[in-house]
Amino acid sequence: MTRNTPSRTRAAALVTGGARRIGRAVVEALAEKGSAVAIHCHHSQDEAHALVDRLARKGLRARVVTADLADARDVAGLVGAAEAAVGRLNLLVNNAALFEEDDIKSLDANQFDHQVAVNLRAPLLLSREFARRAAPAAHPAIVNILDQRVLKPDPRCFSYGLTKSALWSATRVMAQAFAPAIRVNAVAPGPTFPNMREGDDGVLREAAATLLGERVRPEAIASAVLYLAEAAHVTGQVIAVDSGQHLGWMTPDVLATMEREVAGRRPKRRSQNKHRRP
Repeated sequence: MTRNTPSRTRAAALVTGGARRIGRAVVEALAEKGSAVAIHCHHSQDEAHALVDRLARKGLRARVVTADLADARDVAGLVGAAEAAVGRLNLLVNNAALFEEDDIKSLDANQFDHQVAVNLRAPLLLSREFARRAAPAAHPAIVNILDQRVLKPDPRCFSYGLTKSALWSATRVMAQAFAPAIRVNAVAPGPTFPNMREGDDGVLREAAATLLGERVRPEAIASAVLYLAEAAHVTGQVIAVDSGQHLGWMTPDVLATMEREVAGRRPKRRSQNKHRRP
């Protein structure tokens, strides 16, 4: 099969952080398309096993693999454990991430290092091991889950944003380094699930402010992953699945300028002459 024809459905995939939220949607989509999926988890083992059982009732195949992505020794064995569970991998989805809100003024060294380990170092080490084991004939691919913040930086999530921006840079570099055998791409989601601090109200406000005014469905993100897994001529790219959030331009400074312009176009009231002649 040449790259002029779409590659076949992924035979076996590893999805990190696959038990919950976006990861679960990706696992379900891949399994529905016929892949055997290794569901990585750390603290979410109950959810992961429940997902395996749910897929098994549909006749779909998935297995649970565990690792602490902050521990480089655990990471080193994860691809091998996944292949022992579901067979030779030809898709790696680096989805797992640690989100801890901070800013440059409150930067904590330990918190920063922890996020770098989970959000950046682990995907790089997993990608290296995946590439070492991958069979080029299977058209292997890597998809990294980023964040729309890589396209529109946000100082409120300093460490998290830096790790995702670095992973976006690494996506392009790995696309160069692993070519032509392995394609490497990314998906940058927008407002999908609430964070612990702001809850549902926060994500709904965030979604309402996007160009499309809609919260992103996890299934839409999974669809983008499926596309990139099969897009034979696409590498080193990112797809923003964010309802246009990264293109948002109605920022406070713009709104203030628009208000001034509108005010300037309003017809001026004539001042009343109190001494008009009768």
